[in-house]
Amino acid sequence: MANLEPVIPDERPLTPFHDLDHYLAIPRVSGLALSPDGTRLVTTVATLNGKGTEFGSALWELDPAGQKQARRITRSAKGEAGAAFAANGDVYFTSARPDPESPEGDPVNALWLLPADGGEARVVLNRPGGVGAVLTAKNADATFVVAEVLAGSADEDDDAERRKSRKDNKVSAILHSEYPVRYWDADLGPGQPRIFAVEPGKEQEPGKPATVDYSAPLVLRNLTPDAGPRLREAETAVSPDGRTIYTSYTKPLAKADSRSILVAVEVASGTTRVLLDQEGMSYFPGPVSPDGNTLVVVSESDSTPHQAPQVKLHLMDVSAGAVSEGVEAGTDRLTPLAHDWDRWAKPAAWLPDGSGLLVTADDDGASPVFRVSVPAAAAEVGVARVTQDAAAYTDVVISPEGHHAYALRSSYEFPPEAVRIDLQTGETTRLPAPTERPSRSGRLERIAATAADGSRVAAYLALPEDASLGSPAPMLLWIHGGPLGSWNAWTWRWNPWLLTAKGYAVLLPDPALSTGYGQDFIQRGWGAWGKTPFTDLMAITDAAIDRPDIDAERTAAMGGSFGGYMANWVAGQTDRFKAIVTHASLWALDQFGPTTDASQYWLKEMTEEMARENSPHLHVEKISTPMLVIHGDKDYRVPIGEGLRLWYELLSKSQLAADQDGRTPHRFLYFPDENHWVLQPQHAKVWYGVVEHFLARNVLDQDLPVPAELGL
Repeated sequence: MANLEPVIPDERPLTPFHDLDHYLAIPRVSGLALSPDGTRLVTTVATLNGKGTEFGSALWELDPAGQKQARRITRSAKGEAGAAFAANGDVYFTSARPDPESPEGDPVNALWLLPADGGEARVVLNRPGGVGAVLTAKNADATFVVAEVLAGSADEDDDAERRKSRKDNKVSAILHSEYPVRYWDADLGPGQPRIFAVEPGKEQEPGKPATVDYSAPLVLRNLTPDAGPRLREAETAVSPDGRTIYTSYTKPLAKADSRSILVAVEVASGTTRVLLDQEGMSYFPGPVSPDGNTLVVVSESDSTPHQAPQVKLHLMDVSAGAVSEGVEAGTDRLTPLAHDWDRWAKPAAWLPDGSGLLVTADDDGASPVFRVSVPAAAAEVGVARVTQDAAAYTDVVISPEGHHAYALRSSYEFPPEAVRIDLQTGETTRLPAPTERPSRSGRLERIAATAADGSRVAAYLALPEDASLGSPAPMLLWIHGGPLGSWNAWTWRWNPWLLTAKGYAVLLPDPALSTGYGQDFIQRGWGAWGKTPFTDLMAITDAAIDRPDIDAERTAAMGGSFGGYMANWVAGQTDRFKAIVTHASLWALDQFGPTTDASQYWLKEMTEEMARENSPHLHVEKISTPMLVIHGDKDYRVPIGEGLRLWYELLSKSQLAADQDGRTPHRFLYFPDENHWVLQPQHAKVWYGVVEHFLARNVLDQDLPVPAELGL
């Protein structure tokens, strides 16, 4: 088996989770693409560079039959990503590595091609604004890219000149006329995304008709020149014949609101037609049926302060002459698909015979693959679970004959890995991979509690190997973000095994608002974050500490984003925990609502009265637990003002406020150039090092040093 295990000293720790350097060196697999003939799989593998300062990615080829070793097919310091197969088996990908033909050029993401019959990868498209996502048609020689242009540019040459002028004159200013202006950690603009057709270049001799030169670099044809900012964060699907692109399209509304409508872009003419546009609803395209006549559509209803959103699947007839435009365009041609199924499905791929499709959905601590039959192919529309293990599946693709699917699978027991799924039996087989599963110590259990209203509240509990009646483990309640999410898949950022390696048990619960337990379970906590979600967390904590292998006297709570909000809320409601860690957390909801990157969504979710009732900052005087506050300045989802205000009010108003000498048990770990997640490898080390120091001091009564890089 091909192996990417890092070179490490002979004195190895017990597992990679016992040493952060070893943990960060574990290769990370993401993305999966299958060739049209089903003989090749390509995935992306990220590895840490020699300095340990950043991750670089490369494309690896896997054998769908599981017989051959995995092999690396690209290599550069800048890395490669975004693999997409063309109909003829060529592989397109993006990379900022230097073009051998133009090594002096600025490093921006270019479009590269790796021929199906072998040979070196070559640049086929390079532009100053770079190239984003690559899209291909399954049954036709049609390739598309999503790339940004400056809004006022007349064409590609004009765009290049404008970019050069901004760069040469060191201009970074952006003039906005619409909302939003930021997203997660990105400043939106001045570039706007467009969908381009990638086409052969042309040569023309004087006095002769233009001829196509297939050896020349490819050129772009802008299919959406008038899109403005409507394609930001769009979801896009290409018809099998490459003639139509279906995409979500942001429609601006009054009072800085918006919703997503569904449009079709005709490739030949560049004409854009509205397919679905209905008040109170957003629409997103799923995959197109093999015959090109049916589009899967995902709808999401607008939330209100009293009603959680509902996510549903539909089928839409997009055959020739079937689509019309109107105020609520196309809704009469929507066929409900599995609307009685109480899960939020993510459509993955059609079965080759068109009899149904594969989807994934959160389900009781897992995210399995399901088969959904379509009305035209079955007497009864049904949903059948395909994979039976407690794992999360993503990047699902189907073999041409429809006997197998391939996916990335992960759980809290192992990171993402490529597997083959037998669609008849549901049996999964791990494919030969670039790296082995990392070894770990400890055990994982599924536990549950009964909430006050009788609902079942489930959780994972990760335990150190030696946790027992004679040696009960201290416990960390780790609250997930979202809040519309679930603890069901491996995460590199919030990994419990790093803390079980230090002797802690880690409780990973799914309280009210979590997905995978039905619409009613979400609704239980809607608009009342400080009520049912909080009591659910306390109920599952009580169930955990009743175990003989848990030390009920040594517990802490921690969480990030919504989990950080809950950690703040917990701090003001109970003193049962010895320490609380709050990362990228919401503190003052009246402040957060208008300053987050998506205020239009937030301000529909809670009324002003609800925000006051559920705002942690109003309970700061009751906080008597030491808190570690962590925040990055580039976090636009939960702006730095939340962390700054929390820190000031802890030191000025909490029961552990700074004394007359300025001393306090609270701590604030601040990252000037990090975002919502803290992604730089060495910063991740600092993050975990400070968390371990803070927990050891307050939970274990031990004095561990802080990371030396902090200079303290």
